[in-house]
Amino acid sequence: MTITANTTTANTTTRTNLWRPTAAAAVVAAAASTAVAAVAHAAGVSLEIEGEAIPLMGFFQLVLIFTFVGFLIACGVRRWAAKPRQTFVRTCVALTTVSFVPDLLVSAATSTRFTLMATHLVAAAIVIPVVAARLSTKRA
Repeated sequence: MTITANTTTANTTTRTNLWRPTAAAAVVAAAASTAVAAVAHAAGVSLEIEGEAIPLMGFFQLVLIFTFVGFLIACGVRRWAAKPRQTFVRTCVALTTVSFVPDLLVSAATSTRFTLMATHLVAAAIVIPVVAARLSTKRA
């Protein structure tokens, strides 16, 4: 009787180890960002951009979408970068910084702009460390 190793199990496990924590962080970050927006709105901050109201669920949905983009970036750097953790963190910090540009350029109240930037920071502060912790410091 010959026993062979199943190499696909190891690959699936590696992806699950990144996918599950990322999904959990996405939900927490989405809820936290939505809460920041809701608290700001309750305190009198307008969530309108050029006369168009931003629905609270929009915050939740966009955090989920962009966390998925971050997950794809993490998968790519895990596979191809010599230093996946460092590359991922630097990339995400740069992208978070770039995400402020539209907030600064839109026709909205200053308090609205700061609220939008705060939601980006909250989401990044939750998701980036969780995902980065699952990336090895050097390529295997």
